[in-house]
Amino acid sequence: MSFWKRLLGQQEPTSRDIAKRRLQLALTVDRTRLSPHLLETLKDEIIAVISQHVDIEPDGVVVTLTQQRSEHRLVAEIPLANTRRRKG
Repeated sequence: MSFWKRLLGQQEPTSRDIAKRRLQLALTVDRTRLSPHLLETLKDEIIAVISQHVDIEPDGVVVTLTQQRSEHRLVAEIPLANTRRRKG
């Protein structure tokens, strides 16, 4: 761990933290019954629809499932290439 991270109180995630996050993700995917193939299809369709209206960086799009309490969320992080709206 670097000096600055220790100084600022930031810690590297432990293997326990990483394993816990992976298990949570696996449980979320299992509970929502969304296959990795379906997630990839959703990602492709989201990219297609949004890119009709704004310029995006398709290689930077990340679609994930999260769970908070009893709520499941499909979260899409979509980097914009140009924030101006396309003419059309």
